[in-house]
Amino acid sequence: MTGRPWWAANEALAFVLELAALACLSWWGFHAGDGSPARQLLLAFGIPALAIALWGLFAAPRARIRLPLAGVLAVKAVVLGGGAFGLYRVGHPAGAVALAVVMITNTALAETFRRKPAPGTRHRPRPGADEAAERDG
Repeated sequence: MTGRPWWAANEALAFVLELAALACLSWWGFHAGDGSPARQLLLAFGIPALAIALWGLFAAPRARIRLPLAGVLAVKAVVLGGGAFGLYRVGHPAGAVALAVVMITNTALAETFRRKPAPGTRHRPRPGADEAAERDG
């Protein structure tokens, strides 16, 4: 289950899951805003906006702030897990569990694919590694 096609399919699924999480967060926000329509709309747009900002700063492929893997996974857990939790809170527990399982599997595969070089490619050391090896060695 390695190779470029699996990687591309998993990355496409990751994007769809991110959008699903935002939709679930919005749905939950709308239902959490019981009462005034203004509050419903504020939460329906505010919660996903906060998730987008968090993702863009810390978890996106071109994140502004590069966290270690544990930090990126924590942000992904908050945003993606929040989407599954939101789905649960609007009354779809089975859907929430299924979504969470797919999200966890997808994230685990994505991190596995990102850590291993694709078959048929050479591992390239990070820039400057040769100079550091010569200096230290």
